[in-house]
Amino acid sequence: MVNYLIHITSIVPRLPPAIDGVGDYALNLARQLRKDFNIQTHFIVGNTKWNGAAKIEGFPVSQISVGVAGRRHHSPDALLNLLSSDRTSSILLHYVGYGYAQRGCPVWLVDGLQRWKSLFPKRSLLTMFHEVYASGLPWTSSFWLSPLQKNLAARLAQMSDRCITSKQSYGEVLYQLNPTKQTEITCLPVFSNIGEPEYLPTLSERSQRLVVFGSRNARLQVYNQCLKALEETCQNLNIKEILDIGVPTGLELSKIKGIPIIEKGVDEAEEISKILQDSIAGFLNFPPPAYLAKSTIFASYCAHRLIPCMAISSKIPIDSLEKGKHYWSADEHSNELTFKQGQDIADNAYTWYQTHSLPVQAKIFMEYLMLRQQ
Repeated sequence: MVNYLIHITSIVPRLPPAIDGVGDYALNLARQLRKDFNIQTHFIVGNTKWNGAAKIEGFPVSQISVGVAGRRHHSPDALLNLLSSDRTSSILLHYVGYGYAQRGCPVWLVDGLQRWKSLFPKRSLLTMFHEVYASGLPWTSSFWLSPLQKNLAARLAQMSDRCITSKQSYGEVLYQLNPTKQTEITCLPVFSNIGEPEYLPTLSERSQRLVVFGSRNARLQVYNQCLKALEETCQNLNIKEILDIGVPTGLELSKIKGIPIIEKGVDEAEEISKILQDSIAGFLNFPPPAYLAKSTIFASYCAHRLIPCMAISSKIPIDSLEKGKHYWSADEHSNELTFKQGQDIADNAYTWYQTHSLPVQAKIFMEYLMLRQQ
């Protein structure tokens, strides 16, 4: 039986078997914290509709308590009861408003944490803001609820001992929400959820293959909106096959300009990693360049030293990512992509990724979580 030096509590919207990028991020981070620093994580799942095991890979999992007639409900008291059961743990909150409440306003979560912080002021709260708040057009609910979402994010940032987020612009927003708070906000683009291979062959040693990987809707965008850019990329790199990875699109995919498309469907992370290690390029259209730092698909392409390819680009660097240096864009201003240029882009993307790889992030999270454990 392993004796863990430190125990922490991690609050997440959902965990596997649910398909959830934030849950995958939290689970991968917990694995690395356990491996590198002997830290054990107790998960609290905040989505009442989640249905999963009471233990995942040795990590205990709790869920918001069962209410009347067996219905699970959100309440500050239910959260506080779970948090109070272990009075020594630091808390790591993975925050994305819509993960905890249908309209993106989890008042119960913020109220519960505020009560916990009042009862246990010496315990540490670290918040990872995967998102801050939403905005939208006047006829959408996000437009009208944006002030409440901002207020909740501001309260969380104020009560947190440290804040981490994936985008520099999110960090700027958090500063604006709490101009008087001097706590440092750390910006860490997300890491790959499907691994970080140690040995990666050069592109010339790999199969002449391009990968389209991601959610169903993201991949539908590639085939429905970016066909010309995809064809051009394949032609420039002399691609011999395209592998489509993820939930089936429902399209009748067979060939593009004579290049066969092989539908792999949903696969295990280890198998996807093997495919990427033997591919030249990865194509994506979503998210746009302004949000690449929070894309686990883009992170996976970078971690596997592929050429990240897109149909659009940004004229200015965003989160230290530059068009033509860290990703290729087949927009109207682009020149033809050469294989040598592609290798340079793949190398630059890989180097950019190393500054915030999973082991690097685990060390940062460990240091912040241990602030009050000394």
